[in-house]
Amino acid sequence: MHVKPLTENEIRSSFVNASKREVSQASLPVLDGLDWERLEYLGWRDSKRPLGYAVVVIDDVPTGIILRAAPPPTALGGRRRSAICAWCEDPIETKDVSLYVAKRGGAAGRKGDTIGTLICTEFVCSSNVRRKPTFTELGSDDPTDRELFIERRIAGLTERSAKFVAAI
Repeated sequence: MHVKPLTENEIRSSFVNASKREVSQASLPVLDGLDWERLEYLGWRDSKRPLGYAVVVIDDVPTGIILRAAPPPTALGGRRRSAICAWCEDPIETKDVSLYVAKRGGAAGRKGDTIGTLICTEFVCSSNVRRKPTFTELGSDDPTDRELFIERRIAGLTERSAKFVAAI
């Protein structure tokens, strides 16, 4: 299920783990030109702060979260390691994955409770799941098998991203 086109007001009102101040200060993506039919969720990064945002559809309701990006290991003196995004689970695009942490909604979030996961740093999961699978991944060159494989990856992304946001 893809995200239906959203307005700036719909995006701002969708956040479930943010204060009014955080919502008003949230940077919003450029909505013009987005291919909504090819987005299982709307995700973007703040260009000035270490924040990410995601709006996922849960029970036909757009549900937004604000995420804080952990500093990359290289910023901490370590070397950057490859990782698999927990949402798209793409085994090829593993270099640009970051730990994102979100405070929980409601009283739990006000107490400081958080939940984290590895997500593609630039929120490109929707294009990753549509990537032509390698022969090793698919075990076939059949176009029908390829379409079914991509459909399963899209469904998995939809399910995993919604499950994470629902846990918030």
